[in-house]
Amino acid sequence: MPRCSTFPVSRLPLPVVLLCLSCATLGRLAFTDPDVGLQEIAVTGIGLTGGTFELAFDVYNPNDYRIRSTRLEVGIDLEGTHFGDALLDRPLDLSPTNHSRIVVPVRFEWAGLGAGAKALLTHRAVGYGVTGRVLLDTPLGEKTVALHGTGNVPLRKLIR
Repeated sequence: MPRCSTFPVSRLPLPVVLLCLSCATLGRLAFTDPDVGLQEIAVTGIGLTGGTFELAFDVYNPNDYRIRSTRLEVGIDLEGTHFGDALLDRPLDLSPTNHSRIVVPVRFEWAGLGAGAKALLTHRAVGYGVTGRVLLDTPLGEKTVALHGTGNVPLRKLIR
């Protein structure tokens, strides 16, 4: 089979030229996992049995092409106590080499939360642990990116 770089392109059949061009384009495509970081937790509701909050993530797509999130699953621990699990099942577009803010709602119950519940009500920042995964649709096929993170995050209180 002739090599595209040394053989005159004008002598090659059109399908061979298109194959060489598509191989060259795909060869430049590589997938790099997006960077996902928890930016903030916003308390959105508190009741007698539990409440709701939103996890605000900053997602950076380092790739030179748009990727689409098809599903995001996340578990959240606050102050060493498991608070809940969340699922975001709607598609999200992540622009090439750009940051996106993704907000994930979480519902929780007070029972068994102890120190985590106290931190949610009294602190300006809380220690967190996040685990989960993001399912992505890319030009190179479907990819699954694992989420793992710990640290301290600002806590935005419910505004009354």
